This record gives sequence, structure tokens and C-alpha cells, in this order.
Amino acid sequence: MKSAAMIFAAALIGGCVADEATDAVQQDSQSELKPKHEYHVRGEAKHHGGGGGGNGISYHGGPVITGTTNVYYVWYGNWSGNSASSILTNLAQGIGGSSYFNINTTYYNGSNVHVTNAVHYAGSTTDNYSHGTSLSDASIEAVVSSAITGGRLPKDTNGVYFVLTSSDVTASSGFCTQYCGWHTDGSISGSDIKYAFIGNPDRCPSSCEEQTTSPNGNAGADGMASIISHELEEAVTDPDLNAWYDTRGEENADKCAWTFGTESTASNGSKYNQTFGGTHYLIQQNWVNASGGYCSTSY
Repeated sequence: MKSAAMIFAAALIGGCVADEATDAVQQDSQSELKPKHEYHVRGEAKHHGGGGGGNGISYHGGPVITGTTNVYYVWYGNWSGNSASSILTNLAQGIGGSSYFNINTTYYNGSNVHVTNAVHYAGSTTDNYSHGTSLSDASIEAVVSSAITGGRLPKDTNGVYFVLTSSDVTASSGFCTQYCGWHTDGSISGSDIKYAFIGNPDRCPSSCEEQTTSPNGNAGADGMASIISHELEEAVTDPDLNAWYDTRGEENADKCAWTFGTESTASNGSKYNQTFGGTHYLIQQNWVNASGGYCSTSY
């Protein structure tokens, strides 16, 4: 939807855009946070097809990310000994150039410059609970800002910064009850920076995990892979929340959330539909902005 990505569980998507825009704007001690666009929890009503425009999604004049999109991770909390570091790094290293990410090339800006099928994993840093175990929206922006201003990550207007939280960390504005993750942008050191919150589904498997037996034997990390993909494709096609969304306020990944298309079965009985760098993932479909519009795992 057209406010940072909240999961699929609480409100009817069709009527919540204005409410989200109001509820999500919070006052920081220094500046007002922008609205965020949320990826709702499992179980919320889904809307597929339609929603405005010849392909079921419309352009509203804002920018998209063109050229290579750089992905940065901030590992927040305690990730010691957790295989997520390799599972999710491999995702960021492998998703660019895939037929899956190629779906995003069907989106373009006002000059008809299309998104490119290029994603670069540009680095990561850690944050040892600098804002405790319950993060406000303002705290999440502060985590990103600290990583940039402290020189641990570069300032990159073509980047998307993902705050990845360990399972003992929550987000006070609705993680597990309203959303699994979200994306937005903010002014950090005078530049427009795109960032996202990605909660750990191990905290609430019924809300944010599609399956508890997962391809890589780490249900939390494997669940995060789909949430990261959702937020990445929305951050690329609607980075400032004013580019691509439909009449319900749904961005491209929202229109296909919690749907996975054709699945294969891994040796441990789990399901998967993508393979990047030899690693299997179960990642939600994305909306193709062509041929009338449709959900797919490739283009």
C-alpha cells in the first residue's frame, strides 16, 4: 500500500491508505517522519487485478530507482551463530539479473526510463541494540542514520538500507499485529535515503512466515527473504511513495502478497520457487506491469 510496508492482518487494504498516512506520520524530536508503506501480515484480505491503469497499477509522477540498486543491510540485535547472515546475503547477491527481479523492468519514470534488472549487494554493518528491543519508527530511521553518519555504511541515494532485526526485537508501531515489514524514505545528512524495516518472522510465525519448515532450515531467515524481496521491489518502483500504486494504494508487491505461484519441493519437504546462487527460496510473486497486469515469479 502507499504508506511503508505493513503485513497482511488487520485492516481492509482498500480503505486504509488515508488512515495509514495519518497514523504513520510521527513527530521526531528533530523532524517529522514521512509516511511508511507496510507489508501486512498473513490472512488480510488480498486484492488482485484491477486497481487503476490499463495494467491494474498507475504512475503518479514520482521517481523510480534507475540504474543499479545498491542493497545495504543493518543487522540489528543478536545474530551470532545465525545462518541468516549467509542466507540473506546470498539473496541480495543473487536477485539482480534474475527473471524474478526482471519484473521490475516493466516500471518506469516520467521520462520513460525503465528500472533496470541490476541489484548490487553493497555491504552491511551491525547494531548492538542501540535503541533497545522495541523500536519506534523514529528509532529505525535513527539506526540507518547512525550507520551512515558514523561511516559504517556510505550515503547512497541509489541504495536501499534494510534494518534486519533479530527475533527478540519488535517494532512498536505494529510488527506482528499489523505488518511484517515496511519501506519509506527520509532526509539523512541532506540526502533522500530509502530504507526499510524487516522484522524477524520467528517472533510471530503465524503472522509473517508462510511455512515453518523452510528450504534452508531457518524459518525466520527464509521468511525474511520474501519480506526483503517485497520491500526491495516496492522501494525501487515507488521509493518516495509517489510513483507506482493502484487506486487502493497498493504498490506492485502488495498486489501479489502471500501468493507464490508454482512451487517445487525441497528435500526436507519445504516449498520453494526461486534459486539464487544455488540456494532455494520461497518468495512471493510480484505484479507485472504489462499485458493487462498479473502476478508472476518471472518476466
